[in-house]
Amino acid sequence: MTDIIEGRNPVLEALRAGHPISRILLDKNAERTHTISQILGLSRARGIPVEYVPRQIIDRKSPTGASQGVMAYVAAKEYANLNSLISVSKERNEPPLYLVLDGIEDPQNLGAILRTAEATGVHGIIVRKRRAVGLTPAVAKSSAGAIEYVPVARVANISQAIKTLKENNVYVIGIDMAGELDFSKIDFRPPTAIVVGGEGRGLSPLVRKNCDAVARIPMKGKIASLNASVAAAIIMYEALRQRGT
Repeated sequence: MTDIIEGRNPVLEALRAGHPISRILLDKNAERTHTISQILGLSRARGIPVEYVPRQIIDRKSPTGASQGVMAYVAAKEYANLNSLISVSKERNEPPLYLVLDGIEDPQNLGAILRTAEATGVHGIIVRKRRAVGLTPAVAKSSAGAIEYVPVARVANISQAIKTLKENNVYVIGIDMAGELDFSKIDFRPPTAIVVGGEGRGLSPLVRKNCDAVARIPMKGKIASLNASVAAAIIMYEALRQRGT
């Protein structure tokens, strides 16, 4: 499976056919032709983010040099929605356990997180639409097949998604090196969402504010933080331990 579809008509036809697409890059100075308008309309209808960027950025990424200022990134799998993740928990008759990713950008990290989530029984993962990696073929490969078993919802606003989870009686735990609590002191047996920040940045201030609590992973070494996928794995396995295998 190729990662990229480029050119105005190929991108338009991919949208018309319902092809899974993570995001679209569009020349910010492109003339709003009928084809471009159709691309924008279909993207909006399907919730696919469109990034307006300088033409030279698209040209640099283009495998063929014939992008016409339009490039779509293929998704390896269709996204779920937040309500369907909540339904998954009800169908399993288990207390919900979700993972919320606040800006993971590395495909290897997301793939590794998916793999651990599948192994630990996480009911679903929530990612944001912009400034984060989507379900690309590279993520699928890194997940070693786990992408097929763990539903992933993509949302425009992580803080709003957290509020929706809390309205469904889900306790939201942020993971950050400056957290007030040791993660091992958290009770993961009730309905829980674990929030992990992006590489190098941690939780964004608004997301942190909306968490019910923020926990840390104790560290004795000189390195200040863990890789995001490693941090997520430690917390997911603690949840699995508490809930029983």
